[in-house]
Amino acid sequence: MIRFYFHPAPNPAKVALFLEETGLPYEMIPVDTSKGEQHLPAFRAINPNGKVPVIVDTEGPGGKTARVFDSTAILIYLAEKTGKLLGAPEDRPELLSWLLFIASGLGPFSGQAVHFQFSAPEGLGYAVNRYRRETQRHYQVLNDHLAGREFIVGDAYTIADISAWGWLDRAARVLKGADDPLSPYPHLERLFQRVDARPAVTRARAVGKDHDFKKVNDEETQRALFPSNYPAT
Repeated sequence: MIRFYFHPAPNPAKVALFLEETGLPYEMIPVDTSKGEQHLPAFRAINPNGKVPVIVDTEGPGGKTARVFDSTAILIYLAEKTGKLLGAPEDRPELLSWLLFIASGLGPFSGQAVHFQFSAPEGLGYAVNRYRRETQRHYQVLNDHLAGREFIVGDAYTIADISAWGWLDRAARVLKGADDPLSPYPHLERLFQRVDARPAVTRARAVGKDHDFKKVNDEETQRALFPSNYPAT
């Protein structure tokens, strides 16, 4: 059984999509990051970085319980465990390259673009410009790669496409104010639409809907999500 620690956000959404695509049995365990539950000692014992997603596999390697944190690590681990959505063996170098391109570039810059446009104090135009433009650069790199291709790696849907979908789904927030944020990147938009039309996406979007996650963005939320902005207590 997979215990899946979840909050509705782009990186946990990737794992939810993989689990729904493969039918791997799992238990969703909510972690309300707006209430600071990711900082509780019990959760930090699972992920010392205090982030979601995290999984605990009760049937890990050698039959032992194993924890995996970071969405990219989880996707690789689960794909190897199930033998699904890994693509062809000869495409493994490309798969790892694009997964880490998303993990180290497209994802973090998208996240910072959202932060500086929606959560940071006013007057930080340089940061907004920096993160939006770097996100757009990453979009363009991936868009150019997808010209004449249906999927990011090889000829089949893989965890690379799932990983990209997680953040492309938030493009309207990443590029705040854009009416159709992916339209300048037609190959990228086509990939997103292809993934987003899959039946498993509907099921993945439903994960956590029956839990009342905090939605108020008050000081408690800001301290929980951005603790390094505040003096240590």
